[in-house]
Amino acid sequence: MSASTGDSVVLADVAAALVDARGVVVWWSPEAADLLGRPATEVCGRSLLRLVADRRVPTGDDSTGGDRTSAGTARLVDGSGGTVTVAYRVLPVGPPTRYLILAVAADRAADAQQGAAVLRALLGQERIGFVLRDASLAVVRSNLGSLSFEGMSFLAGSRLGDVMRAQDATEVEATLQELLETGEPVVAREQRARPAGGPGAEWALSVSAVRTEDVRGRPAGVAVLFTNATAQFEAARRLELRHRASTAIGRSLDVGRSAQEIADVLVPAFGDLAWVDLAEAVLVGDEPARILGAGDLHLRRIAVRPAHGEWPAALFQVGAAIPAFPDSPLIRRFQQGRAIVVDRATLESSLGDPAFIRAAAPEQGHSLLLAPLYARGLVLGAAAVWRTEHPEPFDRRDTDLLSEIAAHAALAIDNARRYTREHRAATALQQRLLPRATTRTSTLETAGHYLPAAGGAGIGGDWFDVIALPSLRTALVVGDVTGHGLHATATMGRLRTAVQTLADLELSPDELLTQLDGLVARLTAEADPAHRDTVGATCLVMIYDPVAGRCTLASAGHPPPLLLAPHGTAEPVPMRPGPPLGIGGLPFEPSTVELRPDSLIALYTDGLTQRYDGDVDRIADRLTGLGGAGRTLNSVGGSLVAQGAHLPARDDTVLLLARTHALPADAVAHWEFPADPAAVADARLAVAGKLAEWKLDELGFATELIVSELVTNAIRYAGGPVGLRLIHDTTLICEVSDPSNTQPRLRRALTTDEGGRGLFLVAQLSTRWGSRYGLSGKTIWAEQTLQP
Repeated sequence: MSASTGDSVVLADVAAALVDARGVVVWWSPEAADLLGRPATEVCGRSLLRLVADRRVPTGDDSTGGDRTSAGTARLVDGSGGTVTVAYRVLPVGPPTRYLILAVAADRAADAQQGAAVLRALLGQERIGFVLRDASLAVVRSNLGSLSFEGMSFLAGSRLGDVMRAQDATEVEATLQELLETGEPVVAREQRARPAGGPGAEWALSVSAVRTEDVRGRPAGVAVLFTNATAQFEAARRLELRHRASTAIGRSLDVGRSAQEIADVLVPAFGDLAWVDLAEAVLVGDEPARILGAGDLHLRRIAVRPAHGEWPAALFQVGAAIPAFPDSPLIRRFQQGRAIVVDRATLESSLGDPAFIRAAAPEQGHSLLLAPLYARGLVLGAAAVWRTEHPEPFDRRDTDLLSEIAAHAALAIDNARRYTREHRAATALQQRLLPRATTRTSTLETAGHYLPAAGGAGIGGDWFDVIALPSLRTALVVGDVTGHGLHATATMGRLRTAVQTLADLELSPDELLTQLDGLVARLTAEADPAHRDTVGATCLVMIYDPVAGRCTLASAGHPPPLLLAPHGTAEPVPMRPGPPLGIGGLPFEPSTVELRPDSLIALYTDGLTQRYDGDVDRIADRLTGLGGAGRTLNSVGGSLVAQGAHLPARDDTVLLLARTHALPADAVAHWEFPADPAAVADARLAVAGKLAEWKLDELGFATELIVSELVTNAIRYAGGPVGLRLIHDTTLICEVSDPSNTQPRLRRALTTDEGGRGLFLVAQLSTRWGSRYGLSGKTIWAEQTLQP
């Protein structure tokens, strides 16, 4: 006969002794010697009573019968003088009459008894599944051997793949194998279980498992306990899905992103395929039309989410228009704001059109749950979920849950829609208030870029302006109103108008900002207290004079522009910005910079620096790389503002680029005359000669008359010296300078007046005229349009 390995392990610690009828030890096993620390030579031939601490040992007289056994516990004296408590059993053998005594340590016997009791209890359970597996994970014992637990039977020798689907079995085997290797117990693990061999109910089991070990502490297998926790896990899943929906949906004010948030929440927690359709009117911020019954709801697919892989090509893709629905009770129920559950057969009979069915229902889809995005009595769109792999159809609890999620999502979509409408209106207003994006003259070309804020920040008050001034000069302006929204846009419009008006007075940049600062202070005082934070602003004003080849600029709290000289690197223009507009009390210091032809200058707001993480040096390096010859300003500007375009901008971005061009050397003529009336004739003669040189003889009479009147007035009322300058460009510009600061005034002379008609004649002969002041004196100018 041979003993199995398991049996030998179980009996390894059982001590045995054979005694005669007098209690004398006849045979002493090695296990007994190990248990008491007494070898056989010390025990055999002597009475067993000498080893018993309480002086009582079972004999034939103690037995209740010749073929009966007795059992109990006793304390034995070991070889060191101590005691060992053992559990024993006495078996009569013979003839001759002898007794076989089997004993183990009492604690080992208690473990065995308690373990057997626990095993019997577990094997007798009907609501708790118990499976004992060996080291190969094959079933050894189970209370589910002949009975079926939720459709799964665990017969001795069977493996996981025999009772559940391969995917589920692989997951469980990996978990149990890790338990065998590490000994770390599995506690209340949620495990999806589907019976092998075809479709069936899907169960959520709560699984706990521990590793079993033999007497030597080596892994022997695993003991697995599990219960059907489908209802509990389903309730927890619904609660978790509600929480996810409340936190994940509505974080964005972008309609498309909000729609994608809805689809992402629903899959895979709720179904296998989900999509969100929105009314086309919602996408542009408008309210959808109210439709009841058959008709085109003007829906467009905005977001999709599959549980695995790519979105099926046969279904409507993102951006696709959804066809009109036929009239049916289901459609009317949907239009009234109630969710509907539809199986595949019902959907096919309702739609009728095979092409529509193929684009609306996935191949394996068997249950559809459709909930309207219903807010303020309007159907903004629909959220739909299909189940393809989940075997259970949607039930009433699923309908209630999706209705709850859809109600929350509808409010988020409606908020995003209303924000889109306001953002679009503010953006349109902003765009209408800004000048043309590009301008070009013989001496300067410009290109402006404006990008509104996104991501819920609201439209801001950033602006730029290019203002043509007399004598070929140009004012470049950028500004940034604090705050966001329509109030900031309205403030921007007022400031831009004020800047244009002040620029027409031909003030220097620092004087212009000083006047604008006073205006902002007055606007702040007049504003409602709730809107005063949207009145302040920063502003940069730069006036470029192509004849002098320089620009003068001043800043009110605005970052300095970047200057890229030909064949150089872009650097900030050295200047000292003053305080933001509306602060008052501090001056604005002007700076003057020489500009060579083909210089590139960039004026911008802080929205651009945010795109470069606040690093102006990065912008300068980027401008250096882009600003070479051969690239248009639009191309350079587009590349500069493209940085960070994939992220929602927190603030408006304005970029104004300007490139200087040279004025021909012979396009300017300059003379200086003394304060002598005879100099008027010399001035007329000089002008006539230059006009002949420029082949502008047709303007000779008018120009000579203008020069005569302006020089005469300068000599008579201002003194000398008198400067005269002609500039030949797309217009003919005549300038007369004198040392007086007296403002010239146009008036209508009476018929009896002998004078006072000079400026009237100048106004009649020129396209426009005006005056400006310098550091000393003034300049009166007049422009005449040249014939093509």
